[in-house]
Amino acid sequence: MKVHVLTRKEEIDPQRLAGKVVVVLDVLFATTTMAAALDGGCTEVRPMPDAEAARAELQRPDAPPGVAAGEWMAETLPGFVAATPLAVLAQPLAGRRLIYSTTNGTVALLRARGAAEVLASALVNAAAVAQYLLRVHPERTVVLACAGSAGRFNLEDFYGAGCLVSLLSQAPGSRRFSDAALAAALLYTHTRGLPHGNGHPLWQARVGQRMVEKAHAADLDYAARESVLEVVPRMDGERLVAG
Repeated sequence: MKVHVLTRKEEIDPQRLAGKVVVVLDVLFATTTMAAALDGGCTEVRPMPDAEAARAELQRPDAPPGVAAGEWMAETLPGFVAATPLAVLAQPLAGRRLIYSTTNGTVALLRARGAAEVLASALVNAAAVAQYLLRVHPERTVVLACAGSAGRFNLEDFYGAGCLVSLLSQAPGSRRFSDAALAAALLYTHTRGLPHGNGHPLWQARVGQRMVEKAHAADLDYAARESVLEVVPRMDGERLVAG
């Protein structure tokens, strides 16, 4: 297995994905929310490129029941549930699908569709995703794609990638890691175990600080928990399902 890390969704090159596995990380909060929703009984997650596409999907005459959540530049879309894990988990998810539109995470997933397989990972399901990769794709090239934020590097996604690299490196067998993957693992190794709060990378991150200002500290605490969910969200056509 070869493991690479991309630091922004803009680095995902659809022309170079054939035969590779892409794992998208948007820790605050898209991939965390997707994992939480599927673990909470949601039948599928429909990642949408924007609010217009999400509304069109909801209004399809043959569309099954769904919950619509989304944001644009950290502002909740009008008429949508907030795109955070706790806001989505507060909805009746069992037997329903989640129509989900975000600035970065859903766009990154859609951009990666040409890969052999596309997964969504966060800290909350990191161990489950690592085990899935080791079991299903031991010989593949794996690209850990951090969503970033509107073209900018995000500390929390890089930290999440480092968590995955650390888990993969501890498993028996030989693996090759890019310099970016090694850097992510070094960040994670030197900061893991810090208590939730101002000293933790998720709270130090620019997006994390903004989420605290917007009264989402509880969502931040949820997103910082490691390997508490067993779900592995994987793309199946245009939707994410539990793998």
